[in-house]
Amino acid sequence: MPKILIIEDESAILRVLKKIISEESKDYEVDEAVNGLEGFEKIEKSDYDLVLCDIKMPKMDGVEVLERTQKIKPEIPFIMISGHGDLDTAVQTMRMGAFDYISKPPDLNRLLNAIRNALDKKNLVVENKILKKKVNKKYEMIGESKEIAHIKEIIDKVAKTDARVLITGANGTGKELVAHWLHEKSPRFKMPMVEVNCAAIPSELIESELFGHVKGSFTGANKDRAGKFEAANGGTIFLDEIGDMSLSAQAKVLRALQESRISRVGSDKDIKVDVRVIAATNKDLKKEIAEGKFREDLYHRLAVILIKVPSLNERRDDIPLLIKHFAKKIANEQGTAVKKFTDKAVKLLQDYNWTGNIRELRNVVERLIILGGNEVSEDDVKMFASK
Repeated sequence: MPKILIIEDESAILRVLKKIISEESKDYEVDEAVNGLEGFEKIEKSDYDLVLCDIKMPKMDGVEVLERTQKIKPEIPFIMISGHGDLDTAVQTMRMGAFDYISKPPDLNRLLNAIRNALDKKNLVVENKILKKKVNKKYEMIGESKEIAHIKEIIDKVAKTDARVLITGANGTGKELVAHWLHEKSPRFKMPMVEVNCAAIPSELIESELFGHVKGSFTGANKDRAGKFEAANGGTIFLDEIGDMSLSAQAKVLRALQESRISRVGSDKDIKVDVRVIAATNKDLKKEIAEGKFREDLYHRLAVILIKVPSLNERRDDIPLLIKHFAKKIANEQGTAVKKFTDKAVKLLQDYNWTGNIRELRNVVERLIILGGNEVSEDDVKMFASK
C-alpha cells in the first residue's frame, strides 16, 4: 500500500489534498504534518513512497525539507506545493531533485497525474535496486571469520568517502571483490567502475590504455582514443596489480591524483577528470620502492587506506561456507542439483594448504562436483583434490 505524506501548514489546503488522494484510491495510506520540522521528523522515522510538500512553512521551509531528505532518503519523490509567489522557488526545487510541483489551489487532474507518475518512478527505483542487488551477487564476499568481518567494517566506513584505497594480498584472495564492494557502497555506484589489469598490458601501451592517445602519436594510433581515466569519469577506476606498472606510467598516475587532470599520449591538452582510484597488488610495494621499481610518492598517494586481504589459510573457518557457496553457484551454472559435501570431506579440505587461495578452492570444488559421487565424500577428496 503506497504511503503518502502531506506537509502543509494551511488546514484548508491540507483537507483538500487528503480528500482528493483518498477518493482517488482506497489503497493510499495518507499521513500529514502541519510544518516542515514535523514533516522531516516523520520522514526520518517512517518510510514514505511520496511526499507532497508546501514550500513556505514555519519552523522549516519545503526547500530545506527536500534538501535534508535527499541526504538520508534520496529515493523518495517530492511534489512541491507552490503559492503564486513561489513559482521560481518551485522550479529551483526541480533542479534540486523534486519530481514535480503543483500550484495552489491544486488542479485535480494535474495533481493525480503527478502522484501516479511519482509513485511509478518510486516503484521503478525500488525494482532497479533489487535488480542491482541480484546482479552484484557475483561480487558477494562470503565469510564470517573475524578477518572478513574486519574488512567489511572498513569497507562500510571508507566506501562513502572518496579516500583512495590500496588493497594488498596474494593472488586469488579476492582483492577485486573488495574493490567492487567499495564502489557499490559508494555514492559513485551509479557511475562506471573501470578495471585495468596493469600486469596484462605491455609497458609501452599502459599509458595509452590509461590516458588515451591522439591520432598519429605512435605507430598504429589511427584515431583519437579516450583512456580508462576518461571512461571512469564520475566513477571509480580500479588499478589491479599496480606494482607491475612502469615508472613512466606511475609518474602520470601521480599527476592525475595530484591535479585531477590527465593528458592523452601525444597531446599537451589537459582533460579534467573526477575519478576515485582504488589500487591492488600482490607485491610488497615497500620492497619495490627500496629497489627503485615503485615511486614512494605514488605509494603514499594511493595508500590513504590500506586493506590487507587474508589468505585462505588464514581464514580456514570460512571454508565450509565457501564450499556451500561454490557448490550452489556451480549447480546453477550447470543446471544441476546442488551436491552436498560430507562433514569429513569438508574437514579434509579445511586442512589443505591453499597456496592458490579462494580461486584454487573454487576449482577444486568444481572438480569434485564433476568427478565425485552423488555426495562428495572424504574418499572423493583424497582421490580428486590432489594438489
